[in-house]
Amino acid sequence: MQKERLQQAVPRLLAWYRIHKRDLPWRHDRTPYTALVAELMLQQTRVEAVKERYVAFLARFPSARALAGASEEEVLKLWEGLGYYSRARNLHRAAKIIAEHGFPTTFAGVRALPGVGDYTAGAVCSIALGLPVPAVDGNVLRVLSRLYADDSNVDDGAVRARYAALLGEVYPPETADFCEALMELGAIVCVPNGPPMCGACPWAGLCKAHLGGAEARFPVRAKKSARRIVHATVCVLRCGGRYALEKRPAKGLLAGLWQFPLFEGEAPAFGEALAEKHAKHVFTHVEWHMTGRLVETESELAPYVWVTARELRETYALPSAFRAFTEWVT
Repeated sequence: MQKERLQQAVPRLLAWYRIHKRDLPWRHDRTPYTALVAELMLQQTRVEAVKERYVAFLARFPSARALAGASEEEVLKLWEGLGYYSRARNLHRAAKIIAEHGFPTTFAGVRALPGVGDYTAGAVCSIALGLPVPAVDGNVLRVLSRLYADDSNVDDGAVRARYAALLGEVYPPETADFCEALMELGAIVCVPNGPPMCGACPWAGLCKAHLGGAEARFPVRAKKSARRIVHATVCVLRCGGRYALEKRPAKGLLAGLWQFPLFEGEAPAFGEALAEKHAKHVFTHVEWHMTGRLVETESELAPYVWVTARELRETYALPSAFRAFTEWVT
């Protein structure tokens, strides 16, 4: 019965998608390379945050060869504001492989690229290579769990695998449209935050959760553990129009990126604060509660790198966690 229900759902979804799909830049002139760029950018990042960055990134790196020839600092700078910078490094590494060997033509080959998991590989294969390979993300899990009123824990890998296998049995020839339609339905109708808009859903007459008035019960997820709270002080040190930066450790959160000097708890006494403000930044498993201080120093203190405001804007990638304090950089 599960397969039959989904077979009925596929043509309804495709018809709906052709009318209601959003005009997004990565849906124009799709190639395997542009699909890979888009999917890596979209991992755990809002569509609105990605649109302009995607266009700018491809304007500078229109091909894998162009990206492969760039420096890591330039790649990270163009990624600035998207977060999860390991994605940028992985994309850079993948581009070097693609430039040398060509883009893979199989799921296994795409899956073997740096930073590519089952979902991203499935999306690239379906969207750009015409392969009927399911891409199961949170949107798809939510939509299918409601379609079937399935109270299985969608965070369980076995549930994800079961839905992937089910989708594989009904994949239509329009692999790109079907893959994107599933994601689109979860993004704009069967939404993650707030009640689903069932009146606009092409599956309203098939959805067991909707027919039973139980949409809010699904999906069932494991309870998330509370984020760890870190209290920190961020020092924006200024000396003669130049600002202090330091590089984070090569491993761990925001690995290898630039930041204003940051200290857990209180900072050393660099001098009297000219300005102070508070900000919070939320990561997946931790929250930074930050006190920022603007301090004028008498000399360019070691071991920091001192840069101009222009260099900070154009060359150094500063994570969005510190955006609240960049208004002091003039």
